Amino acid sequence: MSDKKNVPKIRFPGFTEPWEQRKLGEVCQEFKSGTSLKADQIDTAGDYPVYGGNGLRGYTSDYNHDGEFALIGRQGALCGNMNYSVGKAYFTEHAVVVDADINNDIKFLYYMLDTMNLGQYSDQSAQPGLAVNKLVKLENLFPTKEEQRRIGRYFSNIDHLITLHQRKLEHVKKMKKSMLQKMFPKKNQLYPEVRFPGFTDAWEQRKFGEITELKSASRVHKDEWTSNGVPFYRSSDVMAAINGTENEKAFISEELYEKLSKVSGKLEEGDILVTGGGSVGNPYIVTNNKPLYTKDADLLWIKNKGKFHPYFLYEFFFSPTFRNYLGSISHVGTIAHYTITQLSDTPICLPSFDEQKEVGEYFQSLDNLITLHQRELDHLQLLKKGMLQQMLYKKKERITK
Repeated sequence: MSDKKNVPKIRFPGFTEPWEQRKLGEVCQEFKSGTSLKADQIDTAGDYPVYGGNGLRGYTSDYNHDGEFALIGRQGALCGNMNYSVGKAYFTEHAVVVDADINNDIKFLYYMLDTMNLGQYSDQSAQPGLAVNKLVKLENLFPTKEEQRRIGRYFSNIDHLITLHQRKLEHVKKMKKSMLQKMFPKKNQLYPEVRFPGFTDAWEQRKFGEITELKSASRVHKDEWTSNGVPFYRSSDVMAAINGTENEKAFISEELYEKLSKVSGKLEEGDILVTGGGSVGNPYIVTNNKPLYTKDADLLWIKNKGKFHPYFLYEFFFSPTFRNYLGSISHVGTIAHYTITQLSDTPICLPSFDEQKEVGEYFQSLDNLITLHQRELDHLQLLKKGMLQQMLYKKKERITK
């Protein structure tokens, strides 16, 4: 059955034939659950990957399939999720194994299934599950095999680029984590493991309260917040900046800002804010001298006064040296609040300002690279999502009797 009206919005040049409505079971030579495998036969390493209801479970010494297959999670928390397997692998009874017949392309089928929100067809029991005999009756529209191949290759290339950027991103993140361990001295030590050439002097062990002014803003009541004016930062704003996410902004009036600033002073470029509530001990660099106010106790305020390179101090708060100290001042391993008194007593090992600058700019370059790869990754994922909507016909699925 063909339907000339039901075609995707975007097609590759040269393809004009209408797509045909088919049941999933009609376009597959295999559409069934895998076979059971005992838990003690699955290990963290082995010859062949094992796929179950939630994706990769581990590895084993045997396989039950060889080739390219689309896999639907049949049971588990990720019921309806999609995976793709190439080569020899073992598929358990909690995964539905799908292989296209000779007239259809498995890559295309994989991407089409991924758009169909198959999890919606799971039963509502305590352990959600998909019934194969229902899935095979789902309908969608299919183009010719050659058009399927073109579409499958297109999205496969996007996935390849996504994987490359994910690997680059993880590589830089791992590098930063490693260098944070090596470029800040460990507890009770005055020399870092890794240093830039030309620096040999011991670092100076001090406490924050000994070397700079620590402040907190005057109290602002919630009914004094406004929809515009001077930005009013809270710990949630700092965490959004660190994570590259958006949160609901708050403001206070310029009049209130000027009034409170006469008491507390004004934030200046290079000052550091540290979260004292919520996810504590996380930093934010004040980037300019524009008016900015903060929530009292929620954010602790370190006046720079030219003693620190801002990015050196910023990265110190991510170092294992500081994170271990933060854990040590709590009796239960976590800390609900980080106070000015605790910040004042926090030890920090400081090199010369020139060495601070080298260390700070090095980590700043890594952070910029992480941001670059994350933006490219976000762009590719958004592109893929948009093109899936444009190039695959999303028919309202229904189960026929």
